Amino acid sequence: MRDVIVLPGIGGSGEAHWQSHWEKAETRMRRFSPSSWDQPVLDDWIEALDREVGNLAEPPLLVAHSLSCLLVTHWAGQSRRVAAGALLVAPPDPTSSVFPGEAASFANPPMAALPFASLVVASSNDDYGSLAYARTCANQWGSAFLDVGAYGHLNSNSGLGDWPRGRAALTAFEASLGQVSSSRALRSL
Repeated sequence: MRDVIVLPGIGGSGEAHWQSHWEKAETRMRRFSPSSWDQPVLDDWIEALDREVGNLAEPPLLVAHSLSCLLVTHWAGQSRRVAAGALLVAPPDPTSSVFPGEAASFANPPMAALPFASLVVASSNDDYGSLAYARTCANQWGSAFLDVGAYGHLNSNSGLGDWPRGRAALTAFEASLGQVSSSRALRSL
């Protein structure tokens, strides 16, 4: 099994967040460590992700939530390192009035195809990014897309706990890597 780097959004995904549950359940998952979770600086987060990927023998899977979805796109456009794939959950719209001002350096994410397989997972009632925005991101990033229904920002406030459906999406996505048509394998989600 591949190593997985967990990439929380602003604030760092607390104990009740599904990312924290997944990390506790699987030793192959490790969280990247930027200088600050609460005062994010894009260059610092890119360096932290690059360092974490560089510490691994093989390209890892990335499991990003919220602001880290934008991080992954910026990193992919700048780094010589690659990921095996990325699960991008609840990408926030940087043009939205609720986008955190302290994350301004993450605005203007590259809207080009990622150099690795990816799956955007979105909620139909996310205050930080509409379903239409998430679909646009998926289309421009060359990602498969999964609408999981009305669960808010897919964070601890969503009451997802271990989020079995998200874990199933990750398992199916990982299994699809290397297949001729990963989108076909993901349609069953």
